[in-house]
Amino acid sequence: MQSRPGLTGERVVAAAAAVADREGLVGVSMRAVARELGVEAMSLYHHVANKEALLDALADWVSTRIPLPEVGEPWRPAMAARATGARATLSAHPWGLGLIESRRSPGVATLRHHDAVLGCLLAAGFPVSLAAHAFSVLDAYVFGFVLTEQTLPFEAGESAADFVAELALPTEEFPHLAAFMAAQVGPDYAYADEFSIGLELILDGLEQRFTGH
Repeated sequence: MQSRPGLTGERVVAAAAAVADREGLVGVSMRAVARELGVEAMSLYHHVANKEALLDALADWVSTRIPLPEVGEPWRPAMAARATGARATLSAHPWGLGLIESRRSPGVATLRHHDAVLGCLLAAGFPVSLAAHAFSVLDAYVFGFVLTEQTLPFEAGESAADFVAELALPTEEFPHLAAFMAAQVGPDYAYADEFSIGLELILDGLEQRFTGH
């Protein structure tokens, strides 16, 4: 019989992430994680103090999967890479969206991530206030975009063009919206393509504000 791998803090957190991927954060409990690992719940307490500590560790788990900018590298490509990586990570693990900014006791990885983002902006010459604004607006954009993608009312296999055709807005009642959809939402339209365009608009605005400060 093959022996079971020894229980470690890393395995506990990875199991919690697997539960969250399957059931959302509401499904994460010490019992559920123990079942995922095939152990008794009490054995988890040798590696994590309680559920709150487990959620803190999950926030760290998400943070380590988002690319860290390097202090000293050009700020614009660094912020673009981080935003793109954050979107990919939060899309793959939707439960992370409301978790990574909500913990009162953030872990080392989460703190290191915040420090690196600010460090990159400050090293580039951003004033503290503008660095704070940049951090806030970029996260708001990424989080909002991911949330919108997760809640779009499309059926599996349905395109935006299919949805618009089914909606069939009367032009006399909604002239501007109908004209917009007719012009913008064609057979090749994908809402996901909006991400990079919107990100560039934000970075353009930050660059303009930065160079003019």
